Amino acid sequence: MNRKIARLALVGAGAAMLFAACGGAPQAENDHVLRIAMGSPGEAQIRVWDDVAKQYMAAHPETKVEMNYQQDDLYETIGLQTLLAGRNAPDVYFEWTGERLKQRQADGYVADITEQFKTGPLKGLFSDETLKGYTVDGKIVMVPYAADVTNVLWYNKKLLAAAGVEPPKTWDDLLAACTKLQATGVIPITTGNKDLWPAGNWFGHLASRVVGEDVYAKTLSGTGKFSTPEWETAFGYIKQLADAKCVNDSANAIDDNAGAQLFFQGKAAMHPIGSWLVSWAIDEAPDLDFDYVNLPAMPSGSKGNQDSVIGVATGYIVNAKSPKQKEAAEFMALLNNEANVKALIEAEVTPLAISASAGQDIDSRSAALSSMLANAPAVVLPPDTGYELKTADAFYTAVAAVLGGQSTPADALAEIDRKLGR
Repeated sequence: MNRKIARLALVGAGAAMLFAACGGAPQAENDHVLRIAMGSPGEAQIRVWDDVAKQYMAAHPETKVEMNYQQDDLYETIGLQTLLAGRNAPDVYFEWTGERLKQRQADGYVADITEQFKTGPLKGLFSDETLKGYTVDGKIVMVPYAADVTNVLWYNKKLLAAAGVEPPKTWDDLLAACTKLQATGVIPITTGNKDLWPAGNWFGHLASRVVGEDVYAKTLSGTGKFSTPEWETAFGYIKQLADAKCVNDSANAIDDNAGAQLFFQGKAAMHPIGSWLVSWAIDEAPDLDFDYVNLPAMPSGSKGNQDSVIGVATGYIVNAKSPKQKEAAEFMALLNNEANVKALIEAEVTPLAISASAGQDIDSRSAALSSMLANAPAVVLPPDTGYELKTADAFYTAVAAVLGGQSTPADALAEIDRKLGR
């Protein structure tokens, strides 16, 4: 999910808003405070957003900009909802496309900003093709930000070479790599799954490759049960990795930050997580020589497209209840001007604005990920951003139980169905 580094609790002038009282309503009058909320995008991007806020206030001295950066998992679960229901609700907020966008619309928090792209400050900043992905019922409802690959297998070049391992292209390659890497004394694969989404996202993609994209989407959408032979086969591969000790023993006990640190410090050879690892590693492990492969192809008999990519489109919604929609559009236009898009690229995010492709120096790994997503024969949605959170939570809990050896695949899948009343 634009699931960036879940390690900052709160940053910025709007931090005190986190536990704002619920039940209030956005102010009916313009109080000249433009409030912008998001999960933490990482320190490099925060620097850009804070600078854009300063630029806006310099040009509009009558308006104060408050940036609210929440810890990612908090923002995704209860943080954003609390803010939207509070007395000082955000005027602009980060969201994923898919089910979450639909829910925000149903709750009345999504403004129709079509005119801002036709005649307003956002005109000409995005291609018509890009805007199609942010249009619902003929209305543009989000300002595009980025398209993220949410899981690939990152690898430490030096550690793989020392073990005589090539980046794995197939499931059998991956299992064989685990054996060789263990012999060198390093952890083959590290993940920090305390918050459930890191392994859940990874193994969600794996499951789609086994059961097929259609079955994956239909089951997560509520059609059919998880307790089927094909889903049991998919979860059996999770058990294979666990039984082979491919993944760190601490996986379910540590968060994604701690899991990534094992990779940054050279204690683990591979790390499954999303495209944001590039900017994170540049900040925290600038000397690390690393690259990625997409999820290795699953064994024959698997029904999904073995070149599929798991990813999401993200953007910013203007609150329909805000009296500052004009200011919100102006701020997002400023963020997406050529100079600030360049700054975002330097912070290792590739915005969807037209100017992002105008000869900017993009990290080769980030550029390759963008190309892979754009040219993917099938794009799989993560459970927690593409589907209902209740379903995602049940699915992620089951994945963790199998990965940690607390449940068999069959029992874990039956528990999902029980929780969801299927």
